[in-house]
Amino acid sequence: MGALVNLNGALVPPDRAFISIFDRGFLYGDSIYEVCRTYRGKLFELQAHLDRLQASADRIGLELPMPIAGLGRQMAHTLEMAELPGEAYVRLIVTRGSGEISLDPNAAVDPAFVIIAKPLTPYPPELLEKGCKVAVVGVRRNPRQALDPAAKTGNYLNSVLAMGEAKKAGAHEAILLGIDGGVTEGASSNVFLVQRGTLVTPALEVGILAGVTRRIVLELARELKIPVQERRVEPAELENADEAFLASSIREVMPIARVDDKVLAAPGPLTTKLRNAFRALTEKA
Repeated sequence: MGALVNLNGALVPPDRAFISIFDRGFLYGDSIYEVCRTYRGKLFELQAHLDRLQASADRIGLELPMPIAGLGRQMAHTLEMAELPGEAYVRLIVTRGSGEISLDPNAAVDPAFVIIAKPLTPYPPELLEKGCKVAVVGVRRNPRQALDPAAKTGNYLNSVLAMGEAKKAGAHEAILLGIDGGVTEGASSNVFLVQRGTLVTPALEVGILAGVTRRIVLELARELKIPVQERRVEPAELENADEAFLASSIREVMPIARVDDKVLAAPGPLTTKLRNAFRALTEKA
């Protein structure tokens, strides 16, 4: 079977998966979401993703249609019924619901959820092994005082525009700066760099998503006795790093081979060590 969709508990094929044109997720991006992947058919770090979903809901005042444990069971059930032949990509979306066309969040009724289970499309092996190109783009990350990037919402135009700019530059990922000019994160990833044996990454306080893979990488680094700094990062530091990499659920640990026109060592020794440690962890999951 190919992709399978769960609409509020009803399993349907993609060509029969419809939402209302009055759904606020469609009208305003008034929704939250999480993406899980599987290893050997099992959802990886599911509880961490569900906890982050709850945190996103709390940040934007969205009432979930059921407790997160129930949403987790719905994800597992959808995955099981999809009967996918290999590893899977599972996306959970929760919207505030439908109602009158109004910016007033109280106009919404009946929060809804959608789960999409489909075959995982991995990144090309050459990007994972030899590294990708990133572009530091002009589009800035939303400040926390506007739309906090710590909430993983369906309002993703900021990252869409950033990726459009990055693609024009021939890059695989966009690196967004904050309004103060510091490095924040990728359009759909967290960013790490290495300086003289120290692992450096932007702190959560600069206004970024608390990535699940980001947390794991930091935990692995500390277990491996690698010095870690979570702090403000300047663009010049990324461009002149000894090595750098991206982290996300689908990318895992992906080396950065080029920042704009600056070539970096890829994969560097510390990146390789962390990537191997991450893969060893997933083999035990």
